[in-house]
Amino acid sequence: MALIAGVDSSTQSTKVEIRDQETGAVVASAAAPHPAVIAPCSEQDPASWWSAFELAWAQAGSPNVAAISVAGQQHAMVVLDADGVAVHPAKLWNDTESAGDADRLTGLVSPADWAAAIGSVPVAAFTVTKLAWLARTHADVWPRVRHVMLPHDYITNRLTGQLTAGSTTDRGDASGTGYWSPAEDKYRIDFLDLVDDTREWESMLPRVLGPMDHAGHSTSASIATGAVVAPGTGDNMAGALGVGLRPGDAVISIGTSGTVYAVSNTSTSDPSGAVAGFADATGRFLPLVCTSNAAKVLDAVARLLGTDHIEFDRLALAASPEGPTLLPYFDGERTPNRPNARGVIGGLRSDITREQFARAAVDGVACGLLDGLDALRALTVLDGRVMLTGGGARSHAMQQIVASLIDAPVVLSSADEAVATGAAVQACAILEQVPHSVIQDRWGLGAGAEIDPAIAPDTTTRARYAVLRDRTPSDG
Repeated sequence: MALIAGVDSSTQSTKVEIRDQETGAVVASAAAPHPAVIAPCSEQDPASWWSAFELAWAQAGSPNVAAISVAGQQHAMVVLDADGVAVHPAKLWNDTESAGDADRLTGLVSPADWAAAIGSVPVAAFTVTKLAWLARTHADVWPRVRHVMLPHDYITNRLTGQLTAGSTTDRGDASGTGYWSPAEDKYRIDFLDLVDDTREWESMLPRVLGPMDHAGHSTSASIATGAVVAPGTGDNMAGALGVGLRPGDAVISIGTSGTVYAVSNTSTSDPSGAVAGFADATGRFLPLVCTSNAAKVLDAVARLLGTDHIEFDRLALAASPEGPTLLPYFDGERTPNRPNARGVIGGLRSDITREQFARAAVDGVACGLLDGLDALRALTVLDGRVMLTGGGARSHAMQQIVASLIDAPVVLSSADEAVATGAAVQACAILEQVPHSVIQDRWGLGAGAEIDPAIAPDTTTRARYAVLRDRTPSDG
């Protein structure tokens, strides 16, 4: 039985999923944690990702696999010296210390011109703003930078032994840097020159592989020795593969952060900055909206209420939707772009109940994600299902409330670990040199259970949320 490995290197942990090449059945899985982080300064040592990878791989039985792919958290700035050692901790997607640098960059080039060139308007999450922050604040470190890459690049190139020579990336993850154009399929060095026009950027960046290229073979003595190594990709691109996303459908992924995305056959650009015009892992495009605060808001409120997730769901579903309204910008927000914001609750009365507080948390997260869905619908045709995935999607309250707020079929994806599954899909497609859809169909991906709404359609919650959102100052 030939085996395939998919790896999800997220903010919180490294997850490894081993699947049967022919059937897609999961034969082993494991996870190992990463160092905990919290905005505004959210940083990790890239070496910690590799250590977690080695641990998770060993826990999965150190399997002999034919192919492997790594999906990683998007945007994080990995800067290495000539020997492949990080000169500064990786600054992650949810680090907001570069918000001022994002403002400076969009002052030098208009948001409309950024969107036209790279499909997105850079905010603090984007790699280009983090490079600008490093150049501005760490003059002692900046000259030592010789290689710039992303988390999945770091792990993939350690596997292939190409960390400092011949490094590679893929178009999906590259499209989230702020200096690679999905429409033109090339780096925009002119935008990196806004950071520092004295650097030889071309020599510092990984080569962008095509959707059916492979990065090489694993030369690691501890992980997947000799296996074909796929290009890898960003976590959202892998998630789209893992849930079997098709044109016309949308995905709402509810993890630490929230993402809403869809597949498009043409590139997109949104000068407002709400929708990022990414590339996907198959040669198409992945317009996406990201919110910084999703499942962690539910976790925080459940902790305040002293409940587990089951009791939290019961409380939320026991309340009517006419209670208080929560704006869930707990740790700053990416969409809308309010990096210094904090959470706000409106409509409080002295008779507030635990049930109402739980319901407000779920409503607030759901409304923020559905604002993203509205923004996507303005750019691409979405006439199919809305697929829920991610840890927060397991919340029965979230399922029911999302279904009550939108007029579309809502489906809970059957993919338990969509990112790791999507990485495995990519690895298998590269190994066999067949379209990704062939593997998705063979493995039965794209299935899910339609949510049967048990609560009445809600016509007021989103309107109350919009009033609070629009009247709240940008600094929360």
